[in-house]
Order: sequence, then C-alpha cells, then structure tokens
Amino acid sequence: MKKAYHLAQCSTCQRILNDVNWKGQLQEIRTEKISEEQLDQMTKMSGSYESLFSRRALKYKSMGLKDKALGEADYRQLILEEDTFLKRPVFIINDKIFVGNSKKTIEALSSALNE
Repeated sequence: MKKAYHLAQCSTCQRILNDVNWKGQLQEIRTEKISEEQLDQMTKMSGSYESLFSRRALKYKSMGLKDKALGEADYRQLILEEDTFLKRPVFIINDKIFVGNSKKTIEALSSALNE
C-alpha cells in the first residue's frame, strides 16, 4: 500500500509530493476526512496520537491548547475534528509511516521509495 494524506492548499505538501515524485494513492484530508479507522491505523504505525499531532496549527494557540495538559484521547479527538491538527503530510508505504515535513523524514521517505 502506498498512500499519502495531505492538504491540497498546503504548498509544503505539494512541494514534497513533487520532490519525491509520488505515484501512490492520495487522500486530500479537507475534502475526504480521515476516518477513525485510518487514524487508528496511523497511530499503530507511528506509536501515538501525539506523534501525529501538529502543534504548529494556528488553532493550537487560538484554542488555548498550549496551556492544557493533553492526553492521547484528546489528540485523537482533535485530529478527527480538525484536519489542520494532523501533522502533514503523512505517507504510508507498506508497513512504514512517514509523518511531517522534516528534512530527516523526507530523506527517509525518498530512500523507502527508491528501494
């Protein structure tokens, strides 16, 4: 399975998709919301809901979340309610997951695509 979760209007997501020459399935998370099952699958692969949660989202500050102690159930619910809380892009290649846009993550993704 090769699948990427992204936002179409996110220039970083689009740049990464082009840079790695992505040929797998795409799911635009604004028009096709992430299901509970999909999020739970990502969590099994990544280790936690927190690892999928973006603290860079504008709503993180505006909702006062930075001042709250959030648990795994909170992260899960927030990601399901608001697509911008998913750290993007998320790539799944067989049994590997690549979350976010750090240089290290994108290098690992590129390596996995070239195997």
